[in-house]
Amino acid sequence: MRPLRTAIVGCGKVGHIHARALGPGGLAESELVAVCDESFDRARAFAARYGAQAFEDPGAMLAQTRAEAVTICTPHPAHREPAVLAARAGAHVLVEKPMAASLADCDAMIAAAREGNVKLAVVSQRRFYEPVMRLKAAIDAGKIGTPVLGTVLMLSWRDEAYYRSDPWRGRWDTEGGGVLVNQAPHHLDLLRWFLGPIRQISGACANLNHPYIEVEDTALAMVRFRNGALGSILTSLSQRPGIYTKLHVHGSNGASVGVETDTGATFVAGMTGVANPPFNDLWTIPGEGPLLSGFQAEDRSRFGAVDPTYHYHALQIQDFLRAIQEDREPAVTAADGRAVVEMFAAIYRSNQTGLAVDFPV
Repeated sequence: MRPLRTAIVGCGKVGHIHARALGPGGLAESELVAVCDESFDRARAFAARYGAQAFEDPGAMLAQTRAEAVTICTPHPAHREPAVLAARAGAHVLVEKPMAASLADCDAMIAAAREGNVKLAVVSQRRFYEPVMRLKAAIDAGKIGTPVLGTVLMLSWRDEAYYRSDPWRGRWDTEGGGVLVNQAPHHLDLLRWFLGPIRQISGACANLNHPYIEVEDTALAMVRFRNGALGSILTSLSQRPGIYTKLHVHGSNGASVGVETDTGATFVAGMTGVANPPFNDLWTIPGEGPLLSGFQAEDRSRFGAVDPTYHYHALQIQDFLRAIQEDREPAVTAADGRAVVEMFAAIYRSNQTGLAVDFPV
């Protein structure tokens, strides 16, 4: 198939990962034709690096380049406008996580995609980690019985330099929230992917040791799933220099599976990379316990053969482009992205009211 004409809105840190995949020497499915940023100087420098045309107005970019697929890499509260413009122009849209900072923005984007008859997807590249896929396959095969308990434990860190690196970070109006909105969406998505739709959430959040930001650095939640399963979430940026991020799922037959997706602090696009391999850290499926060391050796070997900070993003971007070419659903849909926003919206509401929040929110 011929490559799709692609464009990027948002020429910041994560935009460079997208450009590497979409631009020259990247994915065969893409011809990068344009980039757009509210700072034309930044767009022009970015475009020169990746051989594309620079714009500061997404509407003009869409009209002049006839882009067929657009990736949105702006700060979270600024996803809605370019996504809606692209969908109405007939371009398929891939949005960086989280899908948006509010459910209203998610719904506007979904409505525009439906009206424009285009695909709308959301980045959650940790779904493409091999140990994550191995865990999902074991659950789907019934190897742990029915999933009955899921836990997310993120003990990570962000320093003051991180929040000073971009003026929009750490503020309610320009970031839309803290750890729940920026770092936790990957693992909120995985928890729901493994255990299914949610019935109720209760939660609390606080700023424990980042006095120079407005938003929370730590959040807790208890989750009740529609199938009767329970879940717990602890996500924090308050542990220097960062310890690990783990997700474990326990089944009705007593078996458990888990993955450590991040060792130390989670990576920051454009500032740090994925330094350690993700790996399965828990595997008590009857008869499969001895396989765990082999899984870990396999994942360490693969990790050394790729640039993981780029590789898994590229896999998801490729899936999105192929979904367009093959006219199928992408791996992570708009509904998946909206569900994550619904989860953190419920935790914020529960924190404010002291009450559990029923779904739909």
